[in-house]
Amino acid sequence: METCSVAMIVSFGRFGLTSLHKLLALSPGSLQKFREACSVARIMSFGQFGLTTLPKLLALSPDSLQKFRQGSPRIPTETLLPELPQDVLMDIFSLLEIPDLVRAASVCSSWCSAYTFLRSHPELYRRPQTPCLFYTSESSGDNVACLYSLAEKRVYNLTLPDPPIRSRYLLGSSHGWLVTADDKSELHLVNAITAQQIALPSVITLDSVVPIFDNTGTIVNYEVWDAPDDSDSDTEMVDRELLFHAPPDELRNHIYKSAFVFPDPSTGSYIVVLIHGPGCQLSFARVGDRNWTLLPPGWEYEQCIYMDDLLYASTRYGRIDAFDLTSPTITRNIISDEIDYSIGDHWGHLYFVQGPCGGLLEVCRKSSGHLDAGYEKPIRKTDKILSHKIDIAAKGLVKINGLHDHVLFLGRSQAQCLSAEEYPQLKANSVYFTDGGEYNWQSKNIPRDIGILNLENDSTEEIASPFWCSWPSPIWITPSLTVMNMSLYK
Repeated sequence: METCSVAMIVSFGRFGLTSLHKLLALSPGSLQKFREACSVARIMSFGQFGLTTLPKLLALSPDSLQKFRQGSPRIPTETLLPELPQDVLMDIFSLLEIPDLVRAASVCSSWCSAYTFLRSHPELYRRPQTPCLFYTSESSGDNVACLYSLAEKRVYNLTLPDPPIRSRYLLGSSHGWLVTADDKSELHLVNAITAQQIALPSVITLDSVVPIFDNTGTIVNYEVWDAPDDSDSDTEMVDRELLFHAPPDELRNHIYKSAFVFPDPSTGSYIVVLIHGPGCQLSFARVGDRNWTLLPPGWEYEQCIYMDDLLYASTRYGRIDAFDLTSPTITRNIISDEIDYSIGDHWGHLYFVQGPCGGLLEVCRKSSGHLDAGYEKPIRKTDKILSHKIDIAAKGLVKINGLHDHVLFLGRSQAQCLSAEEYPQLKANSVYFTDGGEYNWQSKNIPRDIGILNLENDSTEEIASPFWCSWPSPIWITPSLTVMNMSLYK
């Protein structure tokens, strides 16, 4: 790379249009250093780099800035801009969202150094990230994923490691990590930004899965047995019923329902919780584990959330269970066994969300089928979303009339409730949704149910023109620069 010239920065102007205003949040000391490093005339030559925000940055009135524009000489594009002090760059970059930050790193060597330093010191980079839509496109390669930024309304291409991302199932995402199932039904954690990939415990370590090998030792089939009657994972298979056989590339269709990623305070790493068949049971593994651990018997789980160092899991029948995953002996604590979900016209896909003021929200997403001559099956479209606060003590639900200044994200990813004030690019009192059904592999070519629903009038709108592939189904992801040191787990 070379020193940052004006021409380079002007050609890079798309970066500044959404970001330069963040310079206004610099400390007085850093802003003074910025002024000293760049003369007003040179800053003016940034062109596309955000002139509409410079009046505030330089404390000039609009009239003064107009006079300055008229009287300032043109700066030759080959003029070199003095490099900003690293501490100033760090202050600026710490205010950028990750898509902006990654693009900034490509401008010049000093900016790349600041970006690299931030990546290696995550404690210095705490910028909240606006969720992005992760998807694949037929116009890109099999290993290329796309990231649509809601904040910038533009697309980024991301090259990811094998197996090809277009051949995988996307089971869930949280904290910047995707959980994917490849064509051998093996699971991986993938960070879309850093491209780090981590193998999760093999599918054969799930309690109900038994591999069948050929003469060369290659797995050619799997047996799936029913769930044990108790938490003893050594229950003899002879006492259990064989449910079905599946080849490696089809097992993922039947065994995986959804996956969740949660920070693990005890290790500083992550826990992956898997809802899987048969019977929608729960298993979990920490990064670096060799096996999945089956949680105490429970069935028909739908959603999980990790709060106050406890894993909460809800079933479709209204029971809420809690598990302390740090305990030497994990037991199931039934928090409530009869939450009444049947409130009028309330049936639909249920989500479990941490509310803006703590506590738990239950969100019901309703959809209806629409016939289209081009497709054999009806196309599902979300048309109603109902929110309730879960009153565990009363074992019931309290209806919430809208989200007001908050926003919901629903789909295969971990459901989120965000503040519209903290994320001004998002629309308040709205729900951003993607397909949430775990069995959408059965309808890979049908258009996906993706959009924004206004809770005030139930109107929906597109997020963008549908430029994504229908499969794998697009999913929300919150960008993260986290890189795990896997040498610690060997």
